Amino acid sequence: MTKISNLLHKLFGTTPNDGDIQPKEALLFSVAGFGQNLICTVIGSYITVFMTDAIGFPALSVAFLMLFTRIFDAANDPIMGSIVDRTRTKWGKCRPYLKWMAVPVAVMTILCFLPVYKNNTGSFVGISIIYVLWSVVYTIVDVPYWSLSTAMTNNTYKRGNFLTIARLICMAGAGLVTIILPQIASSITESVYAEYVDPAIAAPIVSEKLKWMYFIAAAVCAVVAIPMFYLGFKGTKERVGVSETAKQPSLAHNLKLLFKNKPLMLIVLSGILGAAKMGFTYTGGLYFAKYVLAEASFLGAKGEGLYTFMTLGVVPGGLIASVLVPVLTKKIGKRHTYIWSHILGGLAMLASFFVGWFNRESGYTDTATVVVMFVAIVIAGIPSGFSNVLTYALIGDTVEYLELKTGERAEGICFAMQTFISKIGMAVGAFVGVLSYEIANVEANNASALTQEGKDTMWIMLMLVGAISMLATAIPMFFYKFNEKQQQEAIAIINERKKQAEFANAELVESEPCNGENNEE
Repeated sequence: MTKISNLLHKLFGTTPNDGDIQPKEALLFSVAGFGQNLICTVIGSYITVFMTDAIGFPALSVAFLMLFTRIFDAANDPIMGSIVDRTRTKWGKCRPYLKWMAVPVAVMTILCFLPVYKNNTGSFVGISIIYVLWSVVYTIVDVPYWSLSTAMTNNTYKRGNFLTIARLICMAGAGLVTIILPQIASSITESVYAEYVDPAIAAPIVSEKLKWMYFIAAAVCAVVAIPMFYLGFKGTKERVGVSETAKQPSLAHNLKLLFKNKPLMLIVLSGILGAAKMGFTYTGGLYFAKYVLAEASFLGAKGEGLYTFMTLGVVPGGLIASVLVPVLTKKIGKRHTYIWSHILGGLAMLASFFVGWFNRESGYTDTATVVVMFVAIVIAGIPSGFSNVLTYALIGDTVEYLELKTGERAEGICFAMQTFISKIGMAVGAFVGVLSYEIANVEANNASALTQEGKDTMWIMLMLVGAISMLATAIPMFFYKFNEKQQQEAIAIINERKKQAEFANAELVESEPCNGENNEE
C-alpha cells in the first residue's frame, strides 16, 4: 500500500498530510466526472440522431433547436456561476450541488429519450421543452463541478496534474458511450436491411428499434452516474475560497468582474472561435460515417459503426497530450503548448480536406482519403487533449489573476466560462452536423439515396470548417500574457495581503476597549 500511495502522490504532485489536496480526493473528483460524461455524451452525441433518425423530425428544425437550446444553456452559465459564488453551506459552495442535482439530472436525461415520441408537432414541442429543462438542470451541476477544482487547491501545478487525470477519466466515460452505441446501432441497421432490402420497408423498422436502443442507453448511463456524483461530493474538500461571513456578490457585480479578467476573456474568445474544431466527434461525424461511409468497413465495423473509430482516433493523440501536460507546462508553459498544438491540428485537418477533395469521385471511401482522414483525426486529438486539460488549468490561473487585481476570487463565475465554452462548442458542433444533414438532403436510415453533392457537403462541414476553427482557436492566445511565474507571484502577494489583513484585525481587536467604563476612563 505504501508503494501505491507513494506512486499516487508522485503522479499528482501531492505531499502526504500537508493539508492540501490528496490523491484520493483527486480520484473521487474524477469519478464524478466519469458519471457526468456518461450523461453529457449520450445527450451531446446522440440526441440529434435520436430526433432525426429514430423519431423522424425535420433536420432543419432539430438544427435550430440545438443551436437555440445550447446557446440558451451557455447563457445560463454566468448566472449559475454567480449563484455558486453566493452559496454558503456547511459543505462549501461547490460540493453540495453534486449531492442535490444527481437524481434530477439523471431523470431529465431519461425523459429526453422516451420511446413514446412521435413524428408530429406535439412531440417536437414536448421534447423541446424537456431538452431545454435538461440543459438548465445540467448547468446547475456542471458549473459547480468544474469550479470545485479551483476550490480544492490554488497550486497551479497540482491543479494541472489532477485535472489531467480527471480529464482522462472523463474521456473514458465519454469513450465508453461512443464505442458501444454506434456498434449497436450499426448492427440494428444491418440486420434489418438484411431481412428487408427495400428502404421503404426497412427504414421505419430501423427507426423504431433505434428509439428503444437510445432510451435504454440513456437510462443505463443516468442510473450509473447517480452514485458517482455522490462519491464526488463525499470524497472532496473545499480549501480555497471565501469565508462564511464574506459578502455575497450579485450577478451584476460578478459580470463586471468577468470583464476585468482579461486573460479569461481571451480564453473565452479562443473557445468561441474553436467551437467547430471537433465536429467529427459530434453529430457531423456520426452522420458522415452512417451515410457517406455506409459501404466502407474496417475491422468488422461498417457505416455507422465506423464512428467508433473516428472518436477512438482522437484517443491516442489525447493520451499523448494528457501525459505531456505536466512536462510541457514546466518546459514551455501552458500558453505555448495550447497555441502550437492547435496550429498543428489545424494544418493536419486542412491537408486531409484537400486529399479528400481531390479524390472526391471515389465518394471519400478511397484508401488515401480514409487513411489521411484518420491520421488527421489522430493529430487533431493532440490539441483536443491539451485543450481538455489546459483550458481548466488556465481558467484556474485566471481566478488568481482576478483575486490579485480585485481582491475577489469568484471561482463560480470564472469556471462558468469553461462550461460556457464547452456548450458553445456543443451548440455549434450539433448545429453544423445537423445542418449538413439538411443541406445534403439525407433520407433517414437510407444511405443509398445520398448524392455525390451531399457527400461533398458533409466533407466540407466535417473537415474544412473544422480546420479553419482549429486554426482560429490559437489566435487570441497570442495575446494571453499571464504565465506560470506570474501566477505563483500572484499567490505570494495574495497570501501576504491576507496575513496583513489578519494582523491588522488582531491589532484592532486588542486596541478596542472592553466596556463603557474603560472608554470613559
